[in-house]
Amino acid sequence: MRLPVLDKNFYPMIKAINDFDAEVKKNGGVKVTLVAERSGGYNYVYTYEALKDGVNDALNFRMAERLAKTILWVVGGFKIYVSGSKSIYEYLKQAYTLEGLRAFDVDFMSGVYEKPFEVVWLGEKDVPQQKNASIRVGGYLDGCRIGFDAGGSDRKVSAVVNGEVVYSEEVVWNPKITEDPTYHYNEILTAMKTAASKMPTVDAIGVSSAGVYVDNKIMVASLFIKVDKKQYGDYVKNMYINVAKEMSKEYGKEIPLEVANDGDVTALAGAIDLEDNGVLGIAMGTSEAVGYINTNGGINGWLSELAFAPVDFNEGAMQDEWSGDFGVGCKYFSQDAVIKLAEAGGHTFAEGLTPAQKLKEIQALMEKDDALATQIYEDIGVYLAHTIPFYAKFYDIKHMLLLGRVMGGKGGDIILSTCKQVLAEEYPEFAGLDIGLPDEKNRRVGQSIAAASLPASGK
Repeated sequence: MRLPVLDKNFYPMIKAINDFDAEVKKNGGVKVTLVAERSGGYNYVYTYEALKDGVNDALNFRMAERLAKTILWVVGGFKIYVSGSKSIYEYLKQAYTLEGLRAFDVDFMSGVYEKPFEVVWLGEKDVPQQKNASIRVGGYLDGCRIGFDAGGSDRKVSAVVNGEVVYSEEVVWNPKITEDPTYHYNEILTAMKTAASKMPTVDAIGVSSAGVYVDNKIMVASLFIKVDKKQYGDYVKNMYINVAKEMSKEYGKEIPLEVANDGDVTALAGAIDLEDNGVLGIAMGTSEAVGYINTNGGINGWLSELAFAPVDFNEGAMQDEWSGDFGVGCKYFSQDAVIKLAEAGGHTFAEGLTPAQKLKEIQALMEKDDALATQIYEDIGVYLAHTIPFYAKFYDIKHMLLLGRVMGGKGGDIILSTCKQVLAEEYPEFAGLDIGLPDEKNRRVGQSIAAASLPASGK
């Protein structure tokens, strides 16, 4: 198996699952079903063969926990049902408490769904049928529209008139290190007003932003990680709604607003460009943002917060500071991955640089065909190749679109070519998967343009 040169301990989840399956076949297994339930009665059902009790309980529990965690961050939910193994149920029940191993997940999901998180035992005869959602989103370009993309390092905005981009800009900002949310509000409003000034009127506002959104409310978003939730909770939750209200007041009419997760907007940008569906979009920027347009052309209503889903089964993998977990996507498909691999290769950054500045430093080296920079991007391509078959267990992927700052310049081309090469060598069933990059301009502003198409009515 080809491994990243600068991270030889990488143990892909798909390889871990295959190794686990081999152990089960050798020792005998038991059928286990995990069900994640979310709002509206929707659920996701995942069944696999686990080891029998006493064979290797540590491995059995770890695999169950990694799978439960993946399902939770793929689809979302406030409740996990467990069927088939009481010992796995007891382990997960303890792990998913505010004092347990997955305390971050419990707190996050409770905040998103505004319900206490539970792990519940389920008899085999009571395992439900999977209940899916498919919601039409985006693709509307009539009228004068603002598309805003709230990145962690820069904010992008586009003015779009009947599908034609008349203005786009990118402005550096620092939302993730700022405690006062009036900073965020004023920066967002300034971007909106700048775009509005380039058009005769504003008929709709679409927002692409990292995090979880319900009815245009900000339920959880890393942009506000330093903001005191208790003091500013409602102010932050309604920020985009209030910005739209202020714009509506200025124009003397109600301006439709639609806020979507930036990963889903990435996928939407791909679906619009490809004129096809079944698109998994991955934006590699401050973190990993993932979205999916299903084969029916809708979104599933899933979280798709794969930044927090495991991709590396190695227990000694890099830790994510926010969630406290190890081996999760944000450390493999983001600027943090570039920095991690650069330092593993012996590169030393000057004191006081931001992650965005460190990324630019490696990108500048890449433009000079530096050997270490080349290896960094090849290694991310290897990460991606081993991760695609794992993601494909949950998503029906016809096309994969790669966006974000990490994909800019020569480095993005190396990630793509390496990924395709490793897929062909190690996972021939995925060798023909359509994986692509938009052109350089769309890599940077494509999401804000797609965001402009989110609201259903522009006039």
